[in-house]
Amino acid sequence: MTTPQPDPDALAHSQQLVALLQQAIGAAGGAIPFEAFMERALYEPGLGYYRAGARRFGAGGDFATAPEFSPLFGRTLARQAAECLAALGGGEIIELGPGTGRLAVTALAELEALGHLPQRWRMLEVSAALRQEQETLIRQELPHLLDRVEWLDALPEDAPAAVWIANEVLDALPVRRFVKRDGSIRELGVCAPADQFQWTEMPPAPELETAVAGIEQRLGEPLPEGYTSEVCTRLPAFLEGLSAALDRGVMFWIDYGYPLREYYLPERTRGTLVCHYRHRAHDDPFFHPGLQDITAFVDFTAVADAGLAAGLEVLGYTAQGPFLIGAGLAECAEAAMAGAGEAEHVAWANQVHRLTHPGDMGERFKVMALGRGYEAPLSGFALADRRGTL
Repeated sequence: MTTPQPDPDALAHSQQLVALLQQAIGAAGGAIPFEAFMERALYEPGLGYYRAGARRFGAGGDFATAPEFSPLFGRTLARQAAECLAALGGGEIIELGPGTGRLAVTALAELEALGHLPQRWRMLEVSAALRQEQETLIRQELPHLLDRVEWLDALPEDAPAAVWIANEVLDALPVRRFVKRDGSIRELGVCAPADQFQWTEMPPAPELETAVAGIEQRLGEPLPEGYTSEVCTRLPAFLEGLSAALDRGVMFWIDYGYPLREYYLPERTRGTLVCHYRHRAHDDPFFHPGLQDITAFVDFTAVADAGLAAGLEVLGYTAQGPFLIGAGLAECAEAAMAGAGEAEHVAWANQVHRLTHPGDMGERFKVMALGRGYEAPLSGFALADRRGTL
């Protein structure tokens, strides 16, 4: 992999995390499950990718999310949220994994223009550095709405009516990796011979064995010999916790992923694990731990199953392209293009293309709505609802 090399300070940061990971491997007898490696690489306090202060988003970071490269994304989500708030008779918006705060700023401005400001916009953020970045952005661009924004350390206990937004959150949940070997499941772990991280095979955790058996039952046939993939065994507990915090409302989950039958296609023999470093995607999770993102595509069938088990309804599921169009992207784009010059017009059109085209984010990203006590239609699923594919 050809990538820019980190500066000395970043390398020193990564080496601190490497030392902790090597200690954990030694204490475990020579190997740890990949899930444990991924969790610490991403969430180790002060050192993990999501818990340190390194810049992750935008041109100077490792990747660009939809809210970062186009305000049309946030404006369109705001229109869907406004529809939900109206049906709920008011309420608040809770954003999980708010990144730089750009989605909040764009959506709040649109909600204000629509006359549907939420009672509060609450942001659940684990990174102190990102909290500061989010507050600075809001203070600069929407200072008059800053008192309407609240940061959370944990799930709220006082949100009777709410719209939840989670853009690219589920892909960062640590996953267990496995390989089919001699008709059985082996868990993929991480060892460190000669202080170099390497893959190794381990006996599977019971929850992994159960999960893969369930996948094969749904598929109606065993996975092929040598098949390697991943499964998020902590997803049910994760959604159970969120469900307990949702009294009445809708959760929108936006992420790259597939339904189960596409996720575990026979030809997808290496799984979906992907890492991001300086806008380069690759498949080596051992490259400078703490300095790169590690993600896996989302199994939306598993999300639906976990939501149902947690007492939620699956209110809709489709690709990002038709969801945004149904939710009002065209109207947002027309308003942005009104009076624009030729170059600006082309720029807006390119943003629409990137957000909606099947060859770009329009099909790779999916949107699922889970809810409780919500009976009104959701415009984002008016053009296409693929719940039948789950």
